[in-house]
Amino acid sequence: MDRAYTLLAVKDLSGEARTFSGIASTPELDRQGDIMDPAGLTFRNPVPLLLHHNQSHPIGRVTLTATRDGLLFDATIPTVDEPGTLKARVDEAWQSIKAGILTGISIGHRVLPGGVSFLKNGARKITRAEICELSLVTIPANASATILTVKALAPPPARKDPTMKQTTSEYVTALEHKRAALAARMTEIMQGSADAEETLTDDANTEYAGLAAQVKAIDADLVKWRELDAVNAAAAVPVAIVPPARGVAAPAARPVISVKANVPPGTAFVRLACAKLLCKGNVYEAAEYARRWDDSTPEVALALKAAMNPGTTTDAAWAGPLVNYNISQDFLPLLRAATILGKISGLRIVPFNTKIPGQTAGGSYGWVGQGKPKPVTQLAFQAQTLGIAKVAGLIILTEELIRLSNPSAEALCRQDMVDGIARFLDSQFTDPTVAAVANVNPASITNGAPTAVATTNPVADFLAMVSHFAGLNVDLRGLTFIMSPANALALSFRTYADGTPQFPGLTVNGGETRGINIITSNTVGTNIIGFQPNLILYADDGGVTIDVSREASIQMDSAPDAPPSATTVFVSLWQENLVGLRAERYINWLRANANAVYYLTAAAWPAPTGMAADAAADKRAK
Repeated sequence: MDRAYTLLAVKDLSGEARTFSGIASTPELDRQGDIMDPAGLTFRNPVPLLLHHNQSHPIGRVTLTATRDGLLFDATIPTVDEPGTLKARVDEAWQSIKAGILTGISIGHRVLPGGVSFLKNGARKITRAEICELSLVTIPANASATILTVKALAPPPARKDPTMKQTTSEYVTALEHKRAALAARMTEIMQGSADAEETLTDDANTEYAGLAAQVKAIDADLVKWRELDAVNAAAAVPVAIVPPARGVAAPAARPVISVKANVPPGTAFVRLACAKLLCKGNVYEAAEYARRWDDSTPEVALALKAAMNPGTTTDAAWAGPLVNYNISQDFLPLLRAATILGKISGLRIVPFNTKIPGQTAGGSYGWVGQGKPKPVTQLAFQAQTLGIAKVAGLIILTEELIRLSNPSAEALCRQDMVDGIARFLDSQFTDPTVAAVANVNPASITNGAPTAVATTNPVADFLAMVSHFAGLNVDLRGLTFIMSPANALALSFRTYADGTPQFPGLTVNGGETRGINIITSNTVGTNIIGFQPNLILYADDGGVTIDVSREASIQMDSAPDAPPSATTVFVSLWQENLVGLRAERYINWLRANANAVYYLTAAAWPAPTGMAADAAADKRAK
């Protein structure tokens, strides 16, 4: 039996009769990745009310009413006078509801044949199902909600202030609920006749005709009331905000509440990989194993669950559930932030294997006298293409390490993948010695770029780099420099004689100074790299592929033989109880213009003059 969870939105509560009503289901995406269509639900009232889906622990009865906005319920928990297990159970359930401890409703349902379809976002839409039972649970409400609102438990209707009138919207809602109840009774009458395979009796005909007349009258009233509600809404005037009196503190702004998993970024991605590892590639077992994380990362089990949906490669409904739950997106933003590429803004994003036109030369223009012929000119273009390139690495872990009995194993796997790929990409992007290899890797942006040796004057060096770009008509807007954190920190301390910072806005983490963006990375060493991001083509498929193996034999070397030779030594993962984790990311870049990059070498600037002046002043003061 399947289950669908929703918030226990209590509409009415009667203390003496122990009755309450609310919403059992809404056509929204729940935590299990399902959308339940109220129009396709079937049930036979009354439905059992259970506690935590325990069939041996019934606590009451429920009457269901299906509407277009969801499934409504009216529940009753009996009062038991005789002491015993039943009295204790029903009393505990009722006290938990009144105290607000039990706030979840779970529907136990059975999907009928042909009652499931899949949407483009991968969600499973249940169009036909039988409601078997309703349960009170402690599981939270729909994970898709950004704010969970539980209405206050209303007093019995008899205690309502008689001077309070219903609003137009409240009356429309009441009419809709009444109509839904009447329509449900009409359906029940006809269904009973169909089940008995006989025509309606006279009493049933009379009741059905009366119900139909009431529904028709309500439909006519609803048209008028909805028109009035729209008129009132259009005439509504915003409440004027009166500023607080002088000396009175303004009320704090109401915060926006959002429900998010309290786990570090990348956790879902690592848990997905670990679930596959521990279950040795068995997706069904991995999905069941991942359910232990449903309270914090339910998308892990959902992604594995979606991967088991049947279909063919030509069926669009089959591919949707597989590709939309891309948990690698949880890892990629973390990876991008850790790399130089993730810190650069303004890179020219282009697709793989697509020709990108670029202008290499402009036309010739000049003054033309009156009645003189105009010169003919031409432009020069070239097309550049970013092919598919990938960065990959193997991480070898022991079976004991990947067991998640200790949370530090998750952090270790996560941090190792982030740091390893980040260091490699940073080095490949900036190292001048990295040349392009056809169908393997791109050249670094500094490979073959013009360069010069830094002086002892950083201000002069900065001006020289800017002048280089300006002299070649390279747009200075968005100009970016990359340097080591040590050089950035040294520059941040430099001041003029009056104490004014020479490089305002610059810190050890980079920043912005004089309109130049500064990015820091230890991979550049003593180089200072300047470039115009808009002239760097950048392609990234936005996905990291994780594959695992226990049976492979690999060469434990950072530069493995290609191809292997007779002397190549392989290690059996199976024999040594190891697990190989392979991470791959398709990424490429290209310096689209020869003038896009200029860098300095051997930047070792002396002690900041401001610090020297301060030291001298301190010495004189002593």
